[in-house]
Amino acid sequence: MLLRQLEYLVALARVRHFARAAQECYVSQPALSEAIRKLEEELDVPLVRRGRRFEGLTPEGERIVVWAQRILADRDAMKEEVRGLRGGLSGRLRIGSVPTASTAVSLLTEPFCTENPLATVQVMADLQAADIVEKLQAYELDAAVTYYSPAVARRLRFIALYRERYVLLTEAPADGRQLAEVSWADAAARPLCLLHPMMQGRRVLDAVFEEVGTPARPRVETDSIASLFAHVRTGRWASVVPHAWLHVFGVPVGMQAVPLVNPVRTERIGLLIPRREPISVMGQALAEIAGRADIAATLEQVPGRS
Repeated sequence: MLLRQLEYLVALARVRHFARAAQECYVSQPALSEAIRKLEEELDVPLVRRGRRFEGLTPEGERIVVWAQRILADRDAMKEEVRGLRGGLSGRLRIGSVPTASTAVSLLTEPFCTENPLATVQVMADLQAADIVEKLQAYELDAAVTYYSPAVARRLRFIALYRERYVLLTEAPADGRQLAEVSWADAAARPLCLLHPMMQGRRVLDAVFEEVGTPARPRVETDSIASLFAHVRTGRWASVVPHAWLHVFGVPVGMQAVPLVNPVRTERIGLLIPRREPISVMGQALAEIAGRADIAATLEQVPGRS
């Protein structure tokens, strides 16, 4: 059995198309097909359901893909550790996050790059929580920043970073008075611009609005944080946002960020890494940084405020 055969099978399972898998692996389609056929002969089980085109993997093929992902991840981890012993980390850290946690990611990658000048970082900052778990378990990510889930924490290692709390971005009164707080029910009555309903951050907000009996009915929905702030800056729309966003975007001119109460709701945000031995060198390096970084305190520092 060759590692290259396992790479071909994993690529085929991911893209579900022989020609695209071959292109991704930089080989011809016949070469990829023949390698997988030889793997089937060696294992003495069919791995691929073949027809006029790729029709999926057999049950045996699905299980072999899991083993292949693990074997290839261990190979990569071995290479990373050897490189690290010889001259420091020089590979690529692959980190994902839900959009609302992208601020925290930047606070981890900065010290990581400082401590590992030969390493590079690839950030996927527009993932849903379910996609993150899938990619971590498939060894397509070294780590991720996302919401805490008891079910996920049983399968993956969770390192707490901060608690996400929520503020209402709304137009400041003409007399300049700063509101001390606002209820979720009051926020629901305002003209809102919120994230798309399929996004985890939006589902958290919807759960609170439902809890207080005033479902939010936003006039504008978007899947982009930048788009959301662009709409709020016009002064026509209010929005409920995580306080961490203010660390990057600040409070738009003419607006105020008001704490939301009744109830005061927070969500745990942390770093997820696969539970595996030996642990990925990249994942371990990031976990060590997360363990000593005071991200919660940093996110309280809103630019432009004392």
